[in-house]
Amino acid sequence: MSKELPSSFKLLTIWLLILTAVFLAAQAWQHQRERPRFTLNERELRLQRGPDGHFHWPGHLGGQETVFLVDTGATTTALPRALAERLGLRPLATLRSSTAGGVVEGYAAEVDLSLEGGLKAPRLRVVVLPTLDAPLLGMDVLGRLKFSQQAGEFTVELQR
Repeated sequence: MSKELPSSFKLLTIWLLILTAVFLAAQAWQHQRERPRFTLNERELRLQRGPDGHFHWPGHLGGQETVFLVDTGATTTALPRALAERLGLRPLATLRSSTAGGVVEGYAAEVDLSLEGGLKAPRLRVVVLPTLDAPLLGMDVLGRLKFSQQAGEFTVELQR
């Protein structure tokens, strides 16, 4: 005597498998869209504007992979507090910072920063802010570079 599963259970299982496959495909597509898009050659690095309208520059902070939001309006490179805590950064001094959302309390810290394209900033003094969503690459780093921005591209001339 064979015990066969009811057809409704089989149909439900098939639909669950289809929906799972669609969900995983959508997640993979979203992840691919959010990845920083850049090209690198001997003379320059080109960042393509992301789907969120910003330029994202991959690099490392204290040895940990990090993707920075390029912010030419930020005076100083700034990190979210959660990231600074994961990196084990120690507060050097408390400070108040003027942001687009108003004045917030934070602290200064130091961290080794490196970016794709070979730029390194050892012991960079950064601002750590509690309400920041993503690491911001500010003019303290960008000001050392020769860069231009046009037509959805951020181009950095590399010093070799």
